[in-house]
Amino acid sequence: MVSDPHDDAPLDAYSRVVSAVARELTPRVAALRVRHRRGEGAGSAVAFTGDGFLLTNAHVVGAATGGQAAFADGSTAPFTVVGTDPLSDLAVVRADGPVPDPVTLGDSDGLVVGQLVVAVGNPLGLSGSVTAGVVSALGRSLPTSQPTRTGTVVRVIEDVIQTDAALNPGNSGGALADSRGRVVGVNTAVAGFGLGLAVPINATTRRIIGALIRDGRVRRAFLGLVAAPVPVPAVLRPRIGQDEALRVVEVVPGSPADRAGLRRGDLVLTAGGSPVATAQSLQRLMFAEAIGRPLSITVLRNGAMVDVIAAPVELDAEHA
Repeated sequence: MVSDPHDDAPLDAYSRVVSAVARELTPRVAALRVRHRRGEGAGSAVAFTGDGFLLTNAHVVGAATGGQAAFADGSTAPFTVVGTDPLSDLAVVRADGPVPDPVTLGDSDGLVVGQLVVAVGNPLGLSGSVTAGVVSALGRSLPTSQPTRTGTVVRVIEDVIQTDAALNPGNSGGALADSRGRVVGVNTAVAGFGLGLAVPINATTRRIIGALIRDGRVRRAFLGLVAAPVPVPAVLRPRIGQDEALRVVEVVPGSPADRAGLRRGDLVLTAGGSPVATAQSLQRLMFAEAIGRPLSITVLRNGAMVDVIAAPVELDAEHA
């Protein structure tokens, strides 16, 4: 049976997009070998400046101070860790040697569910691997357990992108790009849930990256909420005056949110007097100026408005 050539057109278009993104990004995504006290780790990193700065995950570099970066053309360069921010799971390292031309950073705020994305990284030691999928969900908050010098603490990575593009160990720190090759996320395998997840590239994360380059760290305020954006029920919209809010999925035990009395199931409407509709709208408030300062939060609980006051704490070196 001879197939209709028109049946292959969508696949051909899809293939052209994915292969074009792969050609653009594969040379710009490095394989990292990281030296730890207990051995060697691996991950990926994205060249995002012309003078050697690479973007990766904080959990890839951990407490290491350096390692080796290898690029698709066979070149290698030692790197030093410039700074890490465990709360966003972002880190910046700098290669000591020539690096490829930088990627173009996009803006994840323009993504929509169902949009094609391409992941480029080095899973399981296989350099230059490419997978593709779609954006499955946006604005997720992800609780993770991370080791520290004094034990294990819970972190909440905000506003992550969920995708069905296959990610495996070694993909962490690699690029998640849109169909035009613009990097809109940094892949992370930290969750371990079998989901493709990425830290978004947006105005908030650009601010974090700038602080890491400038200061080597980010003074972050920590609230301790795991939340997801949800539509406000239509019957409540005239009363509340907004269409979307954040549903509290989990409250980290002992966190400022827990001490303030926030509960799972609360619908967060405002924080600091401003409407809260996405994880990023809350995350924007969680920088140095919020540390230790009372933050008013209004939630809808069992049909009633409830006002609480939380005092975010700093994510200090002891808990980083």
